[in-house]
Amino acid sequence: MSKVAIVTDSNSGITQNEAKDNLFVLPMPFIIDGQDFYEDINLTQKEFYEKLKSDVRISTSQPSFGEVTALWDKVLKDYDEIVYIPMSSGLSESCNSSKRYVEEGYNGKVFVVDNQRISITMKASVYEALDLANQGKSAEEIKNYLEETKMQSSIYIMVPSLKYLKKGGRVTPTAAALASLLSIKPILQIQGDKLDSYAKVMNLTQAKSKMIGAIKKDLEERFADLKSQGKMSLCIAHTDNEELANKFKEDVKAQFPDIEFTCCDPLSLSVACHIGPGALAIAVTRYKA
Repeated sequence: MSKVAIVTDSNSGITQNEAKDNLFVLPMPFIIDGQDFYEDINLTQKEFYEKLKSDVRISTSQPSFGEVTALWDKVLKDYDEIVYIPMSSGLSESCNSSKRYVEEGYNGKVFVVDNQRISITMKASVYEALDLANQGKSAEEIKNYLEETKMQSSIYIMVPSLKYLKKGGRVTPTAAALASLLSIKPILQIQGDKLDSYAKVMNLTQAKSKMIGAIKKDLEERFADLKSQGKMSLCIAHTDNEELANKFKEDVKAQFPDIEFTCCDPLSLSVACHIGPGALAIAVTRYKA
């Protein structure tokens, strides 16, 4: 039986300290005022938000060929196969780049998964992969499973301001100014490889109600069979807003007492870079193979 390692990147929200045994995390790079930083290596959550709030220029990047393959080479000294789970190909080129890297001598050793997730839903798929590896499944079997179940998750994100979406060119300055004038808070959704607008609300209370309603609808319709099998879980996430997230967690637990609650985590910095601080998110995702 092959020894299988799971490798992901820090877009999953899994920290370097949480990476142990057969789990490895590649830190994502950021360029801040022309300098290179790596998530959870020389850039903490606190430092990132301090820089973001001071309006310095921050951009995301993807790991280089050398950075990715150096980690693969290190892992393959002790393991026979790797399941590599990068962020969704619809949100970054890193997944497609990694598939090309496999052709440089890693065929049959590294299996790149495009299960079209990011942050807390991506984290759930990483831990599913770990469970399957520990059950003795091959890297190819794990890859196939994660891609077959990739759409079995939803995430909804309340963005308090369009300021950072405007900076990233994802909304026009006019739309951002109008939203600010009317105190509109957009709710975004990620399902598969798309980041889409889901709803617009006027305050936090409406936002929480709208997101809980969206999750309830998903559980009653898209994921009804999985819910009845006890295979769905809930997660809360935030950008530099832990107190609000913990309060929301209690509201969500009260609304869904029969659904497993698995985490209340910060959103990954690559997401935070584009939506800014103060965001609140809820996700429902499959978490049992």
